[in-house]
Amino acid sequence: MTDFILEMKDICKVFPGVKALDQVSIQVGRGEIHAICGENGAGKSTLIKVLSGVYPAGTYDGEIVVDGKTQSFEGIEDAEKQGIICIHQELALVPELSVGENIFLGNQPNRLGVVKWDEIYYQTQLLLEKVGLAASVAGSEHPVVTPDDKIKNLGIGQQQLVEIAKALSKKTRLLILDEPTAALTEKEVDILLDILDALRKEGVTSIYISHKLDEVMRIADSVTVIRDGKSIGTSGIKELTKNKIISMMVGRELTNLFPRVEHTRGEVGFEVKNFSVDHPEIPGKKLIHNVSFKAYKGEILGVSGLMGAGRTELFSSIYGAFPAKSEGEVYIDGKRVDIKSPGDAIGHGLSLVTEDRKRYGLVLDMNIKENTTMSSLGRVSKNAILNESAEVHYTNEYVQYLKTKTPSVETRVRNLSGGNQQKVVLGKVLMTEPKVLVLDEPTRGIDVGAKYEIYKIMNMLVEEGVVVIMVSSDLEEVLGMSDRILVMGEGKVRGELAIDEANQEKIMMAATGGLQG
Repeated sequence: MTDFILEMKDICKVFPGVKALDQVSIQVGRGEIHAICGENGAGKSTLIKVLSGVYPAGTYDGEIVVDGKTQSFEGIEDAEKQGIICIHQELALVPELSVGENIFLGNQPNRLGVVKWDEIYYQTQLLLEKVGLAASVAGSEHPVVTPDDKIKNLGIGQQQLVEIAKALSKKTRLLILDEPTAALTEKEVDILLDILDALRKEGVTSIYISHKLDEVMRIADSVTVIRDGKSIGTSGIKELTKNKIISMMVGRELTNLFPRVEHTRGEVGFEVKNFSVDHPEIPGKKLIHNVSFKAYKGEILGVSGLMGAGRTELFSSIYGAFPAKSEGEVYIDGKRVDIKSPGDAIGHGLSLVTEDRKRYGLVLDMNIKENTTMSSLGRVSKNAILNESAEVHYTNEYVQYLKTKTPSVETRVRNLSGGNQQKVVLGKVLMTEPKVLVLDEPTRGIDVGAKYEIYKIMNMLVEEGVVVIMVSSDLEEVLGMSDRILVMGEGKVRGELAIDEANQEKIMMAATGGLQG
């Protein structure tokens, strides 16, 4: 008989207009890593918010059983008292506080009310070593993190690992990780999976929520798939393949994850000449060095490179959104354009889907309609007066075109899943009717079904004559969808590869300076 540490029975959770969970049940064995897979919007995050006390008892139906006893969590603290610690997609760190202060926030060791700072910083250093952020751990790509570093000065990947260190500082019996590797480099992912494996050997149970099936196949003992708010099935990892999990997630077979289409390359639609960008904080230092390239109508131009290569800085600067001086020439349809702001860029036909959709692509407390039309107000207004019926009409068109899951265009974007938020960003930029569309990490944090839909949209845009530039750190994606690949490294174009000659080895060789072209 299996020893279950957790059973969730017939969990139902309803939001206005949406049944997010419909009698979902899972069983998690003690000391195992149990993966939960599903498309964005399937209900994964809602389920673990029920489990971790974010949604308290009384706001959902069903039963939570821990160690054979029914539990009723009124809040996060109740769940943590049972050793259930959750790391959510939205990081819960205080930017102005130090790493040590964040890790022990609300749980500071003290004597007679006096905080024992030496103990905090000693324990923090041990935890940083455990998660690969300290000097004594080899293989981390990032600079060393110390206990007194402020969170605001750390990268997203570093902050994610600090969250994990914070979870490990508590008496964790059941660790829940919701899309924990979305912002991590490959080396950081390896460190995280090694940490989970070590915890498993120590008897800690983990629930691992991820759409990255390579990681799931590598680390999980068992998998539960959720689709449209319902439990589809649970199996041991030895009984599953990636294709089987995908089929369960999307309800159909995806025989080709990358819907490659033979494109016919046309004339140059976008050209950058001798483009350089200054470092925003270090005088005399440049982030981008004299970059030149062309992008053609009738192709998807992939842009690859390692973290820190300068891809995002280059394209956000071209778009007029990077806070540093730049110089160089930009041409659209053969005409030189002067871009000093995103408004200028959009006016000239250049649009950008940003890497960080929540900070730069959306206003989370506004609804879908307002987000979709905010960059194209001229199309839905006259004499500075908004035409709300036109707003609704255009937004509904993009909701249907992009297959965005939402009960209404009036739904706040904050309440959508990550994948559906990304579709709202796409709808916003498509409404500007771009001639050139730059997609920076367009499928980060998105499940395989939604990725497939976005790839098909990219193909359709190419057929319509839009110049599509895809910046991605996913080499399979770059190789699967690009017609031509630019490789960047240290702020320079290090190589250019036709797709029929490209492979992962050549891309990495170029990225590290071993291939010039």
